Amino acid sequence: MHNAGRSQMAAGLLRAAAGGQISVMSAGTAPGERVNPMAVQAMREIDIDISDTTPSRLTTDDVAAADVCITMGCGDACPLVPGTEYRDWPVEDPSGQTIDVVRRVRDDISARVQALVAELAPDSLG
Repeated sequence: MHNAGRSQMAAGLLRAAAGGQISVMSAGTAPGERVNPMAVQAMREIDIDISDTTPSRLTTDDVAAADVCITMGCGDACPLVPGTEYRDWPVEDPSGQTIDVVRRVRDDISARVQALVAELAPDSLG
């Protein structure tokens, strides 16, 4: 499933790290029906609740509204919009994985988010 774990974890981590300094949205090219329960559990362990998020489809309008679009393996399926900066994060898909794997994915995404926030909104880091 796409947009059912990684994106929601990244969005939750980015919201927490950026402290409102960065507008965040999560969407995917083939959204699942619900967020991966293991992703919800892994995020709860670090006091971030993503249980109320709903997977959604990425649209050209979504990308056009963004300054930076972080992708996690959508390749050619992602809409391309001139003027939008794209960054692909090759992050393992946590779908169907054990909690230990999902924690590793969460921690990988967290490190990437910290670096992104340090670049885009360094004043929000405490």
